[in-house]
Amino acid sequence: METHPFAAAPAGSPTLESLPVEPLLTAEFDVDPGSVYERLRSTYGPVAPVGLMGVPAWLVLDYREVLEVLRSESVWRRDVRHWRARAEGRLPRDWPLLAGYEVRQTMFFDDEEHRHARLSYHSAMRPFQDGHTPEGWELRAAVARYADELIAMLAAESGTTGFADLAAQYTRPLLLMVTTKLFGCPVELGDEMVMDLWRMLDGGPDAGPATGRALGAMTRLAAHRRSRPGEDLTSYMLLSDPSLSDEQLGRELFMNAVYLNDIAGNMVCNTLLEVLRGNATVRRSLSDGQLGETVNRAALVNPPTANLCFRFAARDVRLGNFWIRAGDIVSPSVAAAHRDLLAIGSSHIVDSTISTRAHLAWGAGPHQCPSAARELAGTIVTTAVGRVFEHFARAELTLPPDQLPWRSGPVVRGLRLLPVRYELSDHSAVRVPGARRGDEVAPPVAPGAVPSAVGERSASGLLGALRRMMFGGRKSGG
Repeated sequence: METHPFAAAPAGSPTLESLPVEPLLTAEFDVDPGSVYERLRSTYGPVAPVGLMGVPAWLVLDYREVLEVLRSESVWRRDVRHWRARAEGRLPRDWPLLAGYEVRQTMFFDDEEHRHARLSYHSAMRPFQDGHTPEGWELRAAVARYADELIAMLAAESGTTGFADLAAQYTRPLLLMVTTKLFGCPVELGDEMVMDLWRMLDGGPDAGPATGRALGAMTRLAAHRRSRPGEDLTSYMLLSDPSLSDEQLGRELFMNAVYLNDIAGNMVCNTLLEVLRGNATVRRSLSDGQLGETVNRAALVNPPTANLCFRFAARDVRLGNFWIRAGDIVSPSVAAAHRDLLAIGSSHIVDSTISTRAHLAWGAGPHQCPSAARELAGTIVTTAVGRVFEHFARAELTLPPDQLPWRSGPVVRGLRLLPVRYELSDHSAVRVPGARRGDEVAPPVAPGAVPSAVGERSASGLLGALRRMMFGGRKSGG
């Protein structure tokens, strides 16, 4: 690492390694992470030393300090090679969170390497950015159609009233179908692919092998699309940067699959939850027909990513009440920052009728999610949320909100299930009176949808597989 002409930490200031740290990922954190953030803030201030699976790290808690870290690329680096503990061989050999950070792709680049890769990615994503291009229009029609198909499957299983898990039976398969379509997959990705992404993000004992399996699947997809290009993101990424090897493109697809399936999926479920649990401001936006605002307000109180990707200090720098040493690991906490934002007199952001984009669900600064990807992801999320309330006349949770099970890892906080009792509306196009298990459902097609031979065959096959997975063995209930 290069040296910088900046002041070094005073000799008497404590180092991260010298401070006692409490483990962040505890049973208390699983149940109520907000109380853990508040205790850390009251003890240490805006930045706190914590233990992440046996490794000390700085957790950034306050909104202002989180923004400072996200916006200053010259001070806070993304490349894991800046991590001093890693360079010095002081990490546990089997530390489960390291596997994802060792994947060399755009998210973990800095400076010119990052800017070049980001421009190539934005160019490849641009055709899907809005509904005015054939690719963008077709993808948006497909999202609505897939949502209708999945709700039709629920209706075929349970009739016009029944029970459903909107996480496992709606959100997760919907995002998997969208990934299959967007990436141009010739075969099903399979539910196991999503599970591998979860294993990596949650840092479980299988994180390393799961990362390898997911990367392998995406590398095979890259090779297939190189030999048979189509109107899909994989092919457009090759067109944007022909120098990409199959392995490099596989790494880029891998991280995009993480965001599309896990982060966007959490945003769908968290928005549905805030509506169903009775969040007044979220429900008001929904009743006003402001779906984008509904998602923004839900993301403020329940962000899909609890803690953003690690940063590494390029030099000694003061942050909060501590001096962070060059090479220290820093974790910016979106969930804690949002709590801070809502507690410091910014309640007008939530209560106002105007749109708010104060949430950090898409990040901020040079590494913020690219605008083309943000717009596409926003459309997918709002469509997924909107179709639920378009087809359901009534829906209510079958568990108290404080008893819902969460995946509560170092990065994401996502629902494991979202069980509801529903009733389809009289005007729902997917209403299937008297349907029995095994009945074929003919869901509606979005008006003007453009067929895509490869994509639609893939989606159709995946839908059948998902139907067998979701309804083959047991019935969802409360």
